[in-house]
Amino acid sequence: MTPLEHASSGRSLRAFLVLMLIWLALLTLWFVLQASVWVVGFVMLVTLPALLDFVTGRHAWLQLDDTVLRWGSGKAEGDVALARIDHIRLETRLDFSIRVRLVLEDGRRITLPQDSLPPHPRFQDAVEARGIRTERHHFVLFG
Repeated sequence: MTPLEHASSGRSLRAFLVLMLIWLALLTLWFVLQASVWVVGFVMLVTLPALLDFVTGRHAWLQLDDTVLRWGSGKAEGDVALARIDHIRLETRLDFSIRVRLVLEDGRRITLPQDSLPPHPRFQDAVEARGIRTERHHFVLFG
């Protein structure tokens, strides 16, 4: 079976454009609408992690073959043999993003890093083709 390989970087045109649009909106609020410097400064602070990812070019990846699932995000990496996975939970969060959790045979759960994931339909098809059961859970608040 063809391995699934996915890679992404924090240094992308999309990330750059989103940061620039947010900063342009904040500067417009500050200079044109005379918003408080504290409000503008706080929102700019919230964008610093995205700026750091962009500047460092943080790399995230995921590889799935017939025996093992490997992933990495920044300096964190992990892998698990497919034989140890009982099922995979695909949880839709309130912001409509998908959280992927591996539920192992012993009951432990491993949450995969969000930035290492390929589009969820592609990922779900690839793991189901390898005989791993998936579960969809929509709008999970806790768990």
